[in-house]
Amino acid sequence: MAKRRNVVGAYICLILLIGANISGCSKTQPATEEIPAVRAQIVEENSYGINSNYSGEVRGRYESQLAFQVNGKIIKRNVDLGSVVNPGDVLMQIEPKDIQQTMNINSAQVNSAESQVALAGSNLQRYKQLYEQNAISRAQYDQYQTAYDTAVADRSKALAQYAQSANQMDYSSLYADSPGVISSINAEINQVVSAGQSIITLVKDGALEVEISIPENRIEEVRNVQQVSVTFWAQPNVVVDGKVREISPMADKISRTYKVRISLPDVPQSIKLGMTANVTITGPNSQKALYIPVTAIYQTQDQPYIWVVNNDIVNLNPITIGTIGDGKVQVIEGLQAGAVIVTAGVHKLREGQRVRIAGDVL
Repeated sequence: MAKRRNVVGAYICLILLIGANISGCSKTQPATEEIPAVRAQIVEENSYGINSNYSGEVRGRYESQLAFQVNGKIIKRNVDLGSVVNPGDVLMQIEPKDIQQTMNINSAQVNSAESQVALAGSNLQRYKQLYEQNAISRAQYDQYQTAYDTAVADRSKALAQYAQSANQMDYSSLYADSPGVISSINAEINQVVSAGQSIITLVKDGALEVEISIPENRIEEVRNVQQVSVTFWAQPNVVVDGKVREISPMADKISRTYKVRISLPDVPQSIKLGMTANVTITGPNSQKALYIPVTAIYQTQDQPYIWVVNNDIVNLNPITIGTIGDGKVQVIEGLQAGAVIVTAGVHKLREGQRVRIAGDVL
């Protein structure tokens, strides 16, 4: 029994000795702070304003929506999309049978009216002689005079109706009213169309424009624009100066944007209708100011801040911002030219933290 107690005691001493050695060998290692990497740039004054970019389409300065003036079924189409037409060219025709029948009826009415005029004139001439011989009364003579005048009026009415039907016969053909290019066709052969329904869009020869759509909060900016430059997706090397010609007074019912027409005074012949264009509008703020990337803004509730780097230490500075656009923000107060600010990683920093600038300072 005593021997067993000695063995247990030896084990306990051995365990205590090992624990003491382990605790003596272990040392507390201080936690190393990880220094985050950020991107930064030097703030400089720029003498340009905020640019806004809008995509648009090359359109004609003058576009006519051509339509028939009578109802009918289309029986012939002489043009396709992109067809070049001249004044007087027949673009489409509708079935003229009903119009021809109306014209025949009116022609018969003209012949009938002519016969009535001839008969009334002959009667008036005979009764005039009788009246001069005192064979009839003045009242009887006036009756024949009135009959003649009525026949003449009916003839004039019949002639006007015949002229109207002749015009309708001419209206059965849709003519080009000026030289240009067909940009859209909204009806096909055998389709029944009504008078006034837009059938063909004719872009007249002449100046070209770019049509863009802008949101309502940019109307004043576009109205007071200083410079407009237009580039084209198909021809990126072509840059054309433009001018705002027209701003729609009403917003589109679906997109709630306003259409703006940019005139192109000097455009190369290589620019064609329907090309995709990019319009860059320089706003009215052209005075020197500080502009920083939007990614440099650290927003806390309603107050914007920026992180300023001094000796690899960041400090949070409140700022007052101005215009926003094209990925840039104008800083009105709270920042000096030459300061180094963080432009990426702003939401991972804290006041007084040491940082490491990744890459070169822009």
